[in-house]
Amino acid sequence: MKKVRKAIIPAAGYGTRFLPATKALPKEMLPIIDTPTIQYIVEEAVKAGIEDIIIVTGKQKRAIEDHFDRNVELEVELENKGKLAMLEKVKYPTQLANIHYVRQKEMAGLGDAILTARSFIGDEPFAVLLGDDVVINDEYPAIKQLIDKAEETGCSVIGVQTVPEDQTHRYGVIAPKSQDGHLYEVETFVEKPAPGTAPSNQAIMGRYVLNPGIFKHLAKKQVGVGGEVQLTDAIQMLNEEENVYAYDFQGKRYDVGETIGFVKTTIDFALKSDLKDELVPYLKAKLAELE
Repeated sequence: MKKVRKAIIPAAGYGTRFLPATKALPKEMLPIIDTPTIQYIVEEAVKAGIEDIIIVTGKQKRAIEDHFDRNVELEVELENKGKLAMLEKVKYPTQLANIHYVRQKEMAGLGDAILTARSFIGDEPFAVLLGDDVVINDEYPAIKQLIDKAEETGCSVIGVQTVPEDQTHRYGVIAPKSQDGHLYEVETFVEKPAPGTAPSNQAIMGRYVLNPGIFKHLAKKQVGVGGEVQLTDAIQMLNEEENVYAYDFQGKRYDVGETIGFVKTTIDFALKSDLKDELVPYLKAKLAELE
């Protein structure tokens, strides 16, 4: 396998679970403390050695482009006022990577979003990182774990983690054929199986390394669960002609794609920040009020 140098971050969805906030603000720009969710995703890709990132956007997503672009007027204002620490924070995301943008013209599913970036990827293997899953592993980023396994095996590798059996219907799920440590050879990939029918509780968790052969299957635009073009279905088609592995990656995963997960993530991140000293007594007091 060639070196994985490019990544796709799909960010075109409506973010309906966060309405009305996402009526005008991209879901990916909702902040965890003071940092937009999508910045954590870009940082993970950069730490894994990704050189070029394409973000698939849609209407009313301009704020994402603005965040990773310079704001010279703001920078001058901060510098003139001597707010140098804040200036560095503002400039930091603009220096992370070569970031490109393409617009998904209609919300036809994750598979269609990936297909939109086909000309950017060309004939190279590439990473995909979904913004609903923030994964923290400072020593060995989740996507880097998959990249290493993909380059070692020469095959596509899909990130999975164990979920409770009563949650499998919410995810793509694998039917393992064999296992070697954290690496699975996969019989089938199934998108959102009906409750009680999942072949395992190893669920796909928003991290992928894919060979470019996936595009010919995505181009079929086969409609799957939810009436959308599902990436999982195309992965299964690819798996029928060449091995596609799954890897149980190591790292703390935060589900920021739903409101309760977003709130839990914010609390966890705050407890790891300089807000901890004020937040802990506050949370203890609130818990005492509820007892």
